[in-house]
Amino acid sequence: MQVVFHIGAPCTDDDRLIKSLLRNREALARDGIAIPTPAQYRGVISDTMRALAGAPAPLEMQDAILEAAQVPDGAARVVFSDAKIVTIPRLVMIGPQIWPKIERKARNLRNLFPEAEVEFFVGMRDPATLIPTLFKGSRFTDFAEFTDDMQPLALAWSEMLMRMRAAVPDSPVTVWCNEDTPLIWGEVLREMAGCNPTAPLAGVDDLLEELMEPKGFKRLQEYLEKNPPENEMLRRRVTAAFLDKYVRDDMIEEELDTPGWSPEMLEAMTDAYEDDMDAVARIPGVTLITP
Repeated sequence: MQVVFHIGAPCTDDDRLIKSLLRNREALARDGIAIPTPAQYRGVISDTMRALAGAPAPLEMQDAILEAAQVPDGAARVVFSDAKIVTIPRLVMIGPQIWPKIERKARNLRNLFPEAEVEFFVGMRDPATLIPTLFKGSRFTDFAEFTDDMQPLALAWSEMLMRMRAAVPDSPVTVWCNEDTPLIWGEVLREMAGCNPTAPLAGVDDLLEELMEPKGFKRLQEYLEKNPPENEMLRRRVTAAFLDKYVRDDMIEEELDTPGWSPEMLEAMTDAYEDDMDAVARIPGVTLITP
């Protein structure tokens, strides 16, 4: 059996990915791909990892997880998703590291199904916007206190992924930039489900519909229907052109409060994040999905 763990990061897709996959649950089930409802397994997985304390799960525990998630007998692939499974938002970044505890958490997740083929999926996000968004959703009221033990300019997703790969070398990792998701949403969905790259899926344009003015989204759908792109790359080019013209201003002009951080510092963080993707793409066992 193949087991997929989509582990976030927090403040990326806000459960949109798993919700889109759930729209295709019946069709995917016919191909042996199970998409359980998160409420059925998130608590069970957390409790099981706590009870095992890193030890490989015996068969009865594995069966208990699958039973709680109502995974059909004989399923070839199952997708679990939880953006908070690694750690609470306040501890996503400590010092110069993203997910300082990723090694232990990745091993514990992998050991839930010791005999299975386990894959991880991670949506990355620019720390310049991720940190203030984490703060916004936290119980903290002082940004300086929230970021007191962080080294924002040293944070690198590549560093985290190398630690993760060393911890679970037999588990491939698929990653993408949250900023690119409107253009690669369909590919991320299909890769996570493990279905055919050209398989028709409901929800491949869910995110675009949220981001675009209604008239623009309608025109995009009409254009694609009348002029079916020959391949995914052409579809992305068309989508990018319509998105650029019809994007909703309220969806791209998010006000983030970062007192004490200069515009120059935020720009430097974004530049470092973009440069870091070159390093991410070179990590063995890591697949970076790009537009």
